[in-house]
Amino acid sequence: MARQTLRIEAQALLALEQQLAAPFVETVRAVLACRGRVVVMGMGKSGHVGRKIAATLASTGTPSFFVHPAEASHGDLGMVTPGDVVLAISNSGESAELAAILPALRRLGVTLVAMTGKPESTLAQHADLVLSNRVEQEACPLNLAPTASTTAQLALGDALAVALLDARGFREEDFARSHPGGALGRKLLTHVRDVMRSGEAVPRVTQDAGFFDVMREMSARGIGCTAVVDAQQRPIGIFTDGDLRRLIERGGEVRSLTAGDIMHPGPRTVAEGALAVQAAELMERARIHSVLVVDGAGVLVGALTYNDLLTAKVL
Repeated sequence: MARQTLRIEAQALLALEQQLAAPFVETVRAVLACRGRVVVMGMGKSGHVGRKIAATLASTGTPSFFVHPAEASHGDLGMVTPGDVVLAISNSGESAELAAILPALRRLGVTLVAMTGKPESTLAQHADLVLSNRVEQEACPLNLAPTASTTAQLALGDALAVALLDARGFREEDFARSHPGGALGRKLLTHVRDVMRSGEAVPRVTQDAGFFDVMREMSARGIGCTAVVDAQQRPIGIFTDGDLRRLIERGGEVRSLTAGDIMHPGPRTVAEGALAVQAAELMERARIHSVLVVDGAGVLVGALTYNDLLTAKVL
C-alpha cells in the first residue's frame, strides 16, 4: 500500500506538469505586477497546504500570508486590500466557507486565482485565473482522503514560488535576509564586527614590550596570541603560542628579548566589515586559529578566533 501510494502520487505530479498552461504564466505575471500581497486561503487539508505555500512564497521574495476563510467572514477579510492577489485553494472548488466570501472578494477588486481540481466549480467560475491541480485518483484506497490532490497542490505552489523566484532574480543573499537564523543566513549576513573580540579583550603590546610583558598579555586575554602594534595602533606583528614553543625549542636567553625581537612581522588581518565566513576561509587557507581585525585606516580594532566562529555558528 505504501509503494502504491507513492506511485499514485508520483503519477499525479507527472500529469500535473502536462496541465501547466497559459493560466500559470498569467498568474506569475499577476503576482509580479501585484502592488499588495499574495493572500492564500483554503479550508481543511487545502488550508494546511495553503499555509505552507504562503510561507514558501514569503521566504522566496513574494510577500504573502494565509487567511482562514471561515475567519475571513468574521473580520479577517479586513486583512485583504485592493490590489492583492488572492490564491484560493479547494480541490472540489465548492468549499462553503470560500464560496461565502467570493462576492466580497470581487467587490474588493483583488485578482482571484483559483487552485482547484474542478474547472467547472463555483470557485473556478468566480476566479480571474484557474490553476488546475486535477488528479485521476487519490492514493486513498477509498478515493476519499485528500492525498494525491494535496500533493499536487503543494507541488503546484512550489512551482509557482520557484517561477516567481527566478523571475525576480532572487539570489542567495536575498534568501539569507529572510532566513537570518538559518545556516545560510548566518554565513551571508554575519560580519566580522558582529562576532569579533573588541576593546580590552584584544591582546596587544608595543614593539618595545619585554618578553614577560608579552607573556602576561597573552595569558590575560586567553586567545593564544597577541598583536604587536605601532604608535598609531596599527598591527605590525603577531606572537603566538606556536612562536613561543619554537622560541623555547631553539634555547638561549629570552628574558632580555622584546616583542619586536620575537614577533612574526606582517600579520594577516581582516577588515571589520568583511563577512565572517571570509575570515574563516582566510584562517583555513593560512592554517591559523586566529586573525587580527582592522578598520579602514588599518588600526587594530579586534581579534577573531576559530572558536568564535564556531560559537556564532558561522561554521
